[in-house]
Amino acid sequence: MQNRKLSAWVDEVADQTRPDRVVFCDGSEAENRTLIQGMLSDGTLLALDGERYPNCYLHRSDPTDVARTEHLTFICTRDKEDAGPTNNWMSPDEASQRVGRLFDGAMKGRTMFVVPYLMGPVGSPSAKVGIEITDSPYVVASMRIMTRMGRVALDALGSSEDFCRGLHSLGDLSPERRFVCHFPAERLIWSVGSGYGGNALLGKKCFALRIASTMARDEGWFAEHMLILGLEDPGGRVTYVCAAFPSACGKTNLAMLVPPASQKGWKVWTVGDDIAWLRIGRDGRLWAINPEAGFFGVAPGTSSRTNPNALATLARNSIFTNVALTPEGTPWWEGFDGPVPPVLTDWRGRRWTPDSKEPAAHPNSRFTAPARQCPSISTEFDAAAGVPISAIVFGGRRARLAPLVCEARGWAHGVYLGATMASETTAAATGKVGVVRRDPMAMRPFCGYNMADYFRHWIELGENRAAFPKIFHVNWFRQSEAGALLWPGFGENLRVLRWIVARVRGEAKGHDTPVGIMPTDGELDTSGLGVNDEAMRELFAIDRDAWLEEARDREAFLESFGSRMPEALLRQNRDLMARIRA
Repeated sequence: MQNRKLSAWVDEVADQTRPDRVVFCDGSEAENRTLIQGMLSDGTLLALDGERYPNCYLHRSDPTDVARTEHLTFICTRDKEDAGPTNNWMSPDEASQRVGRLFDGAMKGRTMFVVPYLMGPVGSPSAKVGIEITDSPYVVASMRIMTRMGRVALDALGSSEDFCRGLHSLGDLSPERRFVCHFPAERLIWSVGSGYGGNALLGKKCFALRIASTMARDEGWFAEHMLILGLEDPGGRVTYVCAAFPSACGKTNLAMLVPPASQKGWKVWTVGDDIAWLRIGRDGRLWAINPEAGFFGVAPGTSSRTNPNALATLARNSIFTNVALTPEGTPWWEGFDGPVPPVLTDWRGRRWTPDSKEPAAHPNSRFTAPARQCPSISTEFDAAAGVPISAIVFGGRRARLAPLVCEARGWAHGVYLGATMASETTAAATGKVGVVRRDPMAMRPFCGYNMADYFRHWIELGENRAAFPKIFHVNWFRQSEAGALLWPGFGENLRVLRWIVARVRGEAKGHDTPVGIMPTDGELDTSGLGVNDEAMRELFAIDRDAWLEEARDREAFLESFGSRMPEALLRQNRDLMARIRA
């Protein structure tokens, strides 16, 4: 091996974990076939029907290991304040004692895989190299889908010492000995006791967000939990948009949106469905790359109605985790096309019928699929410079309160909208479902440092930059008092994107409201939609008392960060309260 730092670290890890053998992964097809065959032999994977799902496999994780373990995820900094109140903190010394020792002999009887991977397009100045050491062949196969993995990453690294180190071991899969630790100063990740994607595929949330967010702060860019899409109008002009939503709130559906028949001539191009790295270009605009090469999507609810492009993407060369299995050997989950089968094998491997009390597929079951298979993948997916972003959209699940769409008055107000956004929790994380919580920029579980400093970074980086994107907030999930969704969502969300693009281009006037700029009557195309005038009024209604309560709750949230909270955001909240009272 040519890289001295990498070689020394591999030797150090091997000495501690004591594997039976060490394999340096090259990312080749032959290597992948050997890995897959081994997992089929030992039951780690089950082959799906080869005709309907060629080269696709099912993996079942331990029943205690089915989601991100936010309560066991730590930021390890010397000063607790540097981690901030939204992160779990552990000192590096404590982590060394509590977590580091769990790797002692952890890989006995196993193979230690050294997985080099590149986050970002080959040749991109924004791309970064990571090395994950793992004892899970499932992780290796998944990382091959999710990243540019193998020799291409080593070629990009060369003799440089600039790479993120990630050490992962399944350990004994005990929840009592399950930790995910991040050391921002060392660009280091430790994960032990879990085989679940978000905890074990260390290039994803761990590197691309938690570690990368600290790198972005230090180097003057953004690492964000955002999709990237290109919206092409009938004249062929493409406008690129980034959007941030908490997990399982429709990011993948929006990123792969198929325009309905009523929106003739419009197209949506997928650049990324989950993570965006944004840098300031020479032209003063923000340019975004998708650091990933695959999709790690939530399966339940994915259908030909909600996301036909996702279904087409996952139909080959994919790994499914914790979905149900039909007798014909095909994957199934709640919300899948067609009638519910009379008999299934559920995600735990048990017989399931429609009378069973539990879901057949786990609510957080996933598919891991190559992005290049997506029918809507953008021609700019591998562009080294990325794509220029004209709009940033924040949103979440709010049954009441938040309007369908509103635009921020300016950059600082937009940062405020993102910093105070809230959403009802989903099955993507452990804990209760349906609880409203603040999830700033959809980064609450993923920001690698104090979020007050993160907000300051956002404000300062975008200050006085006329070419920066306009910022918007959307809510596809607003309900009537009877509990019915007021907006049809899915492909019809294109109508809202069209208004956003019109605002970016100066082609829509909008009108000012206490919470932001909303569409003027007639600007939002609702022709043929079947949404009546009363529903449209309710989608944009502002309940004064509810908004005052919301503003007070936002104030408490912002003040929970203490003296680090930028005054600019506290001022934005005071201004909101004054506008509502007026």
